[in-house]
Amino acid sequence: MAHGKHKPVMIDMTPMVDIAFLLLIFFMATTQFKAPESIPILLPESHSAIKLPESDVVILTVGPKPENALFWRLEPQPEVGIEMVEMENALVEARIRNPRLRIAIKAHKDAEFGVISDMMEILQKTNNTRFNLVTNFEDDTASSDDEPTSLRPVNHDLVRR
Repeated sequence: MAHGKHKPVMIDMTPMVDIAFLLLIFFMATTQFKAPESIPILLPESHSAIKLPESDVVILTVGPKPENALFWRLEPQPEVGIEMVEMENALVEARIRNPRLRIAIKAHKDAEFGVISDMMEILQKTNNTRFNLVTNFEDDTASSDDEPTSLRPVNHDLVRR
């Protein structure tokens, strides 16, 4: 019995490359990017750093004096303006929809403390006594251009009135 020449076994890679590019296009098309901020915020500095979570977080933004504009962003939705009187109901509704919701206050370093104090009173009134303050990380060894956004945890075990 004579053996003929064997053809080498070849695997066609074309379908695998097609699938890889289809997956790449799918992920590029469905990725949600962070919406731009309504106003630029200069954050106060901090020496501790905790990363802001990507989801399950509501960011309450306070602009600089004299306007002290208030904005509300429930990640991953875009930022919208909000009045102080609407904030209480919005916080209650958001907490009902997502009990694991984390609250972060992102205030301009020149914002009036009275506005931030009013926000904290609303948080206390709605029984949201754990929240974070968004700051810039201040490192003595790094340059000021490389300051990542960080959180400073605040745990207020406030007495209810």
